[in-house]
Amino acid sequence: MAPAPASLSAPNALSLPAPARVTSGRWNRSLSVSAAARSVSRVVSVASAAAVTAQRRLVAAAAATEMAPAASGEDGSKPFVEEMRAVAMKLHTKDQAREGEKEPQAPPVAKWEPSVEGYLRFLVDSKLVFQTLEAIVERSAVPWYAEFRNTGLERSEALKKDLEWFKQQGHTIPEPSPPGTTYASLLEELSEKDPQAFICHFYNVYFAHTAGGRMIGKKVSEKILDKKELEFYKWEGNLSQLLQNVRNKLNQVASSWSREEKDHCLQETEKSFAYSGGLLRHIFT
Repeated sequence: MAPAPASLSAPNALSLPAPARVTSGRWNRSLSVSAAARSVSRVVSVASAAAVTAQRRLVAAAAATEMAPAASGEDGSKPFVEEMRAVAMKLHTKDQAREGEKEPQAPPVAKWEPSVEGYLRFLVDSKLVFQTLEAIVERSAVPWYAEFRNTGLERSEALKKDLEWFKQQGHTIPEPSPPGTTYASLLEELSEKDPQAFICHFYNVYFAHTAGGRMIGKKVSEKILDKKELEFYKWEGNLSQLLQNVRNKLNQVASSWSREEKDHCLQETEKSFAYSGGLLRHIFT
């Protein structure tokens, strides 16, 4: 991902020529020229500043887990999803998000040189992880997991279609690899023994895919798939509303948790990033 351009110098960007003098009650020609120059200067400066701002916002929004903050609760307290988002954002790098605090562990997406084989390994492992999440909420060993059935964010069927498309193109579909099988096993274990930790992974897997995941998919498609848009990156209905519905459910579920349980959930964020990063590593290695 290309870095955002350096900030414009305010004095240089907004410097204007000195006003021309008025002679014999008439505007001097130089005043007209100067006024035109000022107008052009203002337009160029504003346009340049807007471009800088737009590029910075694009860099932050593309890699962020989920940029839109949740609304405050009725009592004015911060919704729990907003706490989850804040912790997740700190695990981004500075070039990914304003709140980022981590040193980059991988090359920028723009410098990735993906292969179809590596991308297929990523898709296969992702399918296993999403299948596992969907099966867990469907089984609902913990009753409130049922709140997260049929959210519209489910991805395993879309991935199944994509892998079938690759097969039709003559590619061999690999078996799931250790990053995927290990993560799926962890999710199964957490769902039975540690529901708060499981919900942390649930949130980060789904919400990361709708933001940074889509940006990565677009870049990979441009490089190796002739810009084909996979089903993995398509949702039925309004994605923003689907995400908001899940935020509301997460906040509702967490409202019954103790402060210790909430903190325990937040502490799992770094581990969720590590396991998801293991899947992404297929693409650029």
